[in-house]
Amino acid sequence: MRLADLAQGKSADMRIQIFRYLVSGGVAFLVDAGLLALLTECFGERYLLLWTAIAFAAGLCITYLFSILWVFDHRSLSSRSAEVTIFVLIGVIGLALTEGLMWLFAGKAGMHYLLAKILTTVLVFVWNFAAKKTILFRSK
Repeated sequence: MRLADLAQGKSADMRIQIFRYLVSGGVAFLVDAGLLALLTECFGERYLLLWTAIAFAAGLCITYLFSILWVFDHRSLSSRSAEVTIFVLIGVIGLALTEGLMWLFAGKAGMHYLLAKILTTVLVFVWNFAAKKTILFRSK
């Protein structure tokens, strides 16, 4: 595997797809966590779960664009509306996991919200990649 393979063209290689998903997830995380921090610092922690949902939605949009344009080589569904709907449903499950884990880590365990966000992101990443690869972007 060449360095150029990691960045250019479509690839069916699972290692390249995981690498690209990590990169896209990193970008989405920066948008997500940055927006979460901005909203929380500007408007307070009282609405932390709302800020978490808004920030997560922004990250979801980033991940969708990366997924269809760069990460995965094959799209399982021919209907764009069905694909977006399932992508959003996977994201909603990811959001439910995110909300539950943020509540657990930040609310109950008393972790700082950004540390809780990092831990939550790692756990939800596994769910998101596996679900998207298996349902939406599986190779023939």
